[in-house]
Amino acid sequence: MHIDLPERLYYSIGEVAEAFGVNTSLIRFWEKEFDALKPKKNAKGNRKFTPQDIKNLELIYHLVKERGFTLEGAKIHLKENKQKTLAQFDIIRKLESVKAELLKIKEQL
Repeated sequence: MHIDLPERLYYSIGEVAEAFGVNTSLIRFWEKEFDALKPKKNAKGNRKFTPQDIKNLELIYHLVKERGFTLEGAKIHLKENKQKTLAQFDIIRKLESVKAELLKIKEQL
């Protein structure tokens, strides 16, 4: 899954939910369940997600939605293997972008 968000310091929960194709309630639920998600809140209590929060959300989304981990399994996996998982996740994302670019070139031929 490719997340298409503009380059900014903070994102609203609505923007994040739309980018991931999920409800805002799921984002709030994951925030409660995973310690890695700690978005900043303004005076009104609105969540503001940083690019690091987006990376953590991408990883959680990948584990839960794409690889089929349970929430408990994803929590354990993140606690025990976070650095290794992040490295693998980055490689997967780069390969997916290369594949998409190659397919685009193939269509143009």
